[in-house]
Amino acid sequence: MKPVRYCESEPASCTLRAFTLIELLVVIAVIAILAALLLPVLNNAESDSKRASCLQNMKQQEIGFQMYAADNLGRLVQNIQQLGPIPAIGSNAWVYGNMKSLIDATNVPEVMAGLLYPYISQPRSYQCPADLTQDGGLSRDRSYTMNGWFGSDEMETMYGEMGFRVFQKESDIAASTPGSIFVFIDEHPATLEDPWFIVEMDDVSPFERCPATRHQNGYCLNFADGHAETYHMLTRQAQVPETQSQAFTTSSITNISIINIDWIKLKQVATGP
Repeated sequence: MKPVRYCESEPASCTLRAFTLIELLVVIAVIAILAALLLPVLNNAESDSKRASCLQNMKQQEIGFQMYAADNLGRLVQNIQQLGPIPAIGSNAWVYGNMKSLIDATNVPEVMAGLLYPYISQPRSYQCPADLTQDGGLSRDRSYTMNGWFGSDEMETMYGEMGFRVFQKESDIAASTPGSIFVFIDEHPATLEDPWFIVEMDDVSPFERCPATRHQNGYCLNFADGHAETYHMLTRQAQVPETQSQAFTTSSITNISIINIDWIKLKQVATGP
């Protein structure tokens, strides 16, 4: 530390005086306290920024979803379970690629081949900014999935006669309550695979597909009327850590496969009568 010139009266009597150890320790302590106070604020600001970007992505997905239906006589884009690589699929799916496949997970052309891409032509719009999941050192190209009750022949087959609505056309949405039925959801990397998010109404497999927890233990989802929200997990069982490891599988989240208020809340916005 450079000495400080100290003068009591006349310039001729000036002497050199260094900071004492106590003074240095006080300064360091003050800096440490300020850093401790500011760090959570900065972290929260970054987290809020990523959540806002995720919500914006969700709104873009919903706009593309609605524009596709408007261009196709009210028919909703297809939502297919268990998708394989593009050459093996001859469907009109909204997006392609299985995130459990090392080849598919970082294959941006599979996103671009989906029928929503002409309406949402930015690959980043398919990935949550807070999703740091990687495969082979590369970021996954998709974080979002579509509610299985939309555009899904599979749900029609499994539940069509149980009194729950499967949305295949815009008129199906209009006959329900668009503002209370979600379309796209930010999914947890442990269960993210095909673009189809299942919510079974009979409670046989609660959280068979799990929402993400990267937004302060919450996830983003959008609704058929165009708005987007963040749902925060409330039960301890639902607080699942996220990871960048491909080895993190469904078995790692069995502790949330129970009926709780988080499951009930999600189920209530999955479909209707």
